[in-house]
Amino acid sequence: MKLIRWGNPGKEKTGVIINDTKYDTSAFGEDYNEQFFETDGLARLEKFLTDNEGKLSKVNDSERLGSPIARPSKILCIGLNYADHAKETGATPPAEPVLFMKSTTALVGPNDDVIIPKDSVKTDWEVELVVVIGKKASYVDEADALDYVAGYALHNDVSEREFQIERGGTWDKGKGCDTFAPVGPFMATPDELGDINNLRLWLKVNGKTMQDGNTSNFIFNVPFVIAYVSKFMTLLPGDIISTGTPAGVGLGFNPPIYLKAGDVMELGIDGLGESKQVLKAYAKN
Repeated sequence: MKLIRWGNPGKEKTGVIINDTKYDTSAFGEDYNEQFFETDGLARLEKFLTDNEGKLSKVNDSERLGSPIARPSKILCIGLNYADHAKETGATPPAEPVLFMKSTTALVGPNDDVIIPKDSVKTDWEVELVVVIGKKASYVDEADALDYVAGYALHNDVSEREFQIERGGTWDKGKGCDTFAPVGPFMATPDELGDINNLRLWLKVNGKTMQDGNTSNFIFNVPFVIAYVSKFMTLLPGDIISTGTPAGVGLGFNPPIYLKAGDVMELGIDGLGESKQVLKAYAKN
């Protein structure tokens, strides 16, 4: 299945994509959130679709898409998980996964505007594969880790490098700004994808390809990451783990290249669709 959430921000309805057509599943009566995943929601949704085959209304392609997952309890990210990206940033490839968090208030839809934070001059891009957790996970064995996956999605781990690197403390300052986590267009269940450790992912800025990588170059693959993170905290249904970015970020250029108002980011992953975000300058409401 391919799950979508659509409509105005904060008032999204649920839907699915079947044969490239979007359908409204509002009548199912649940959002795609922690409770949904915790109570075997994917199986119940599949039955709902079978019971209502031919009866669901279509969602117009002009409708805004939100994050396919309602606000999770956690957005976890793995840093420096591609050797080529570690090299371009001057970092030593880590012996263990680098773990940081993005604020859940950073979560937006796949095609929403990205707002450059107030006083920012070093806003950057990062295309990443997201793992959505399907059931409570604590001290998971690596061999069983994929049993805990509800699905996968596309994510742009937008980052402010001055806040992240130059302002002291952890990376979180530069990762959790509002709009810094566009996710979607949809969440695909595992059966929709091939080998998750062999997916091409790419990103363009103003039409120029900046990142073109493959998850085959993970330092730590998805099962290892899930098992590893579950040693340090309980993962809840609907939680998001973003698995790192390949080479080609703005920080890695000499001199670095950073985003400015009016720039356009386009990105995609095999089997997980594409998204597009326009950069806007911060303006006080």
